[in-house]
Parts: sequence; structure tokens; C-alpha cells
Amino acid sequence: MWKISLVSDLTPPSLERIWQSSPHPTLPLVATSSADKTVRIYSLVNYKLLSIVSGGHKRSIRSSAWKPTPPATTGSSGRGESVLATGSFDATVGIWRRWDDYNNHNNDTGAEEGKDDDDEDEEWRFAVLLDGHDSEVKSVSWSASGSLLATCSRDKSIWIWEDLDDGDNNFETVAVLQEHTADVKCVAWHPVEECLASGSYDDTIRVWREDIDDWGQVACLKGHGGTVWFVDWEGVDYAPFTSTTPSTEPDDDQSAKIKEKYREHYRLSGPRIVSCSSDKTVRIWRRQAKQAQISTAFSASTTGIPSIIRPTGLDETWHQDATLPAAHDLAIYAVAWSKRSGLIASTGADGRIVVYTEEFVDNKKQKGNDEEMDTSPDTPFKTEWRIVASIEAAHGIYEVNHIAWAKRGDRRGEQKEDEMLISTGDDGSVKEENRATPNLMGV
Repeated sequence: MWKISLVSDLTPPSLERIWQSSPHPTLPLVATSSADKTVRIYSLVNYKLLSIVSGGHKRSIRSSAWKPTPPATTGSSGRGESVLATGSFDATVGIWRRWDDYNNHNNDTGAEEGKDDDDEDEEWRFAVLLDGHDSEVKSVSWSASGSLLATCSRDKSIWIWEDLDDGDNNFETVAVLQEHTADVKCVAWHPVEECLASGSYDDTIRVWREDIDDWGQVACLKGHGGTVWFVDWEGVDYAPFTSTTPSTEPDDDQSAKIKEKYREHYRLSGPRIVSCSSDKTVRIWRRQAKQAQISTAFSASTTGIPSIIRPTGLDETWHQDATLPAAHDLAIYAVAWSKRSGLIASTGADGRIVVYTEEFVDNKKQKGNDEEMDTSPDTPFKTEWRIVASIEAAHGIYEVNHIAWAKRGDRRGEQKEDEMLISTGDDGSVKEENRATPNLMGV
């Protein structure tokens, strides 16, 4: 087993429950959503509080998400604008803007101690309030292009908003999706395409796409026996590890060839989805490539893996690719699929953080354990997931509500490219754990 070690608490902590953490896509920053109606912005360089976003919501902020900002949008001075979306239990979504100095955030020391308060605390502007949901907003997510914002609510609906980017903070409602039959807990966009996944109290995962001018459900994934609390997408062009090259080592020639064949085989399928549930399981789902749908159909009667398809021109067949090794005793609230390493982390009501890795199964093991492997049918590549690290009571006696992967950047930049986990819990604290690696010593 590998080890996870605590790097630091982000200070000062919130005095109330922290629901979620959202690492910035390009800067060493993380936003935390709190029951005290604020979002705190911390540095991932020195782990200190940089600013507090407040005043826009009347109840707990449940979720926040940074808008992806292409580098080309930054000016010659290096200043760019960060845009943050917040979802609240007051049934509204807030859009916040702030001018950032990219160069200062990327230097070796991060926020300078003793920096002028007016400059350091440059105001977050509450740009616009998006109103439409009838009940608590549970999750917000920006598309990869940054043009679309998805929000979901206890009112069983998903709203998709378009940022018109006209300089006047105008947003247009492009879709209201209401196929879920209960509280919608989460939404997550495909890492490249305008394709949305959602999870719900109705125990299902649904996938959504736009057909000409109308958004609609293209697949409904059934398999969980309880609330689907969280979903995340696999990175693009990911391939599992081989037995000869663990995650911490560069690929040898043989491993590189195996991975390239794997990528080529599954390129038409695209990234997979990971989900977690109150049924205490973490499951992986894979889309069946369109060309294969003509000749092959998976059915619950023949495979035991149910899949319900909506009969439209855009309908998709998804099947359960794997169930990860059992590791939790209570509901699993969050999963995070690293786009960099391919590792998956899970956490939940039992306070445990677990890290999993996927590896190719060598030929001998494949021949000996074919019946035991939990893999999809008709695949030339057999893989297995195993637990590589876990930590008990990550937040003491409290539940852990969320987990996220982020790049690590320390003061001297020595480990700037290292990956770490950020966990948030009912105790109001935000903790950073070192990326799980073999023989990792405590920090």
C-alpha cells in the first residue's frame, strides 16, 4: 500500500461546514464553498487565505466552479479575469468576477506576506444573479469552452445557461432538463465536448447532449442501489498503468505500445464516467462506440448490466465497465478522477479517503481469472482496479463532503508539478494531502 500524508490545513478555516472545494484550472488557487454563505479563496502555494467572496447569497453556498479561461484572453500586462460561479441553497446562482495578476499568482512565493490589503483583497464583483430554480442549487459546472454553465437543484431540474460574453454580464437560458424524478445532486461536463452528465436521488446517472437547437437526454444509466452523489469524467486519451511501469515511472517501449493500442481501440468510445453512491459503491461507465451499436446491444437479461436508452437520433449505449473494490462503510459523497495521473479518489460519510489505480492484467492472470474479472464484454484489454492508498478519519470524527485533485506548488517550486488531494468536511477545515506515491514519507 502507498501512503497519504497531510501537507497542510488551509488557514484560517471556516467556522461552519465546507461543502466543496474547486481548484482553479490554471492558477495555484482553490475556492471553498461554505455553509456560512461565503466562498474562501486560498493559495495552494502557502496555504493561506487570499480573499473571501461574500454578500451575494442568503443561505449556504453548496457549490462553486471556475470558468475555464484560455490563455489568449489575458492581456499583455499578464492580467486576466477570473470568473466564479456559485450555487446556493437560496435557489440562486451567482456569477463573480475579479481581475487577477497572473504573474504574481505564479511566482515562487505566492501571495506576498504583508502585501497591501487593498491590492491583495481586490474586490470580487458580484456580476449577475441567475434566478430560475425553485429550490436549493446543489451543483454548478462550466463546459470546457466556458460558454455554457450547468446548474442542478433539489427541484429535480437541470438548467443550462449560455454566457453571451457581451461585456454586460448577460446570460441566456438555453435548456431546462426535467427527466430526473428526484433531487439532482451533481452535474459535470465532458472534458472536451458539450456533453453533460448528472447524478440524482433517483439512483440514476443521465447523459445529455444538444441535437440541433434542443438539449435532451441521450442515455440513462441504472445500476446504483441508492442516491448518486457525484460523477466525474475520465481525462482524454488516458490509458491504464502496466505491471512493468507503475504510475510513478515513465513508460518503457512495451508499455507505451500497449497504451497506444488501448487508446486507439477506445478512441471512439471517449472518456468514461465514474460515479459514487449511498449504496457504498464506486462504478465506472463506458459508452459503446457508435459503429458497434449497429451490431451489438447490451441488455440486462444477457449481461446483468442494465442500460436504458432513449430512442432518438443521438441515443447512446453506456454499460458498466467496472465496480471498484469495496472500501467504504457508509455513503460515498464524492469521487475525483485525476486528469493527470488517472488515479481515482473517493470519500464520504465514513471519513475515509481511498485512492484507486487501474492496471492492465497480464496474460497469465487473464487466463486464470477471466470469470472473476469485473470488466466489460468483448474487450481485447482486460484491466483491474485496486486500492493503492487510504486514510482513516481524514477529518477526525467528521464526515468528508468532497475531494478534488490539484497540482501542488510549494514556496520554492521544488515540487510544483506534484499532484495532491484537497478534502473538505463538516468540521469547516480544508486539508491538503500529498499525492499517494510508493514509500511516501509524512510531510
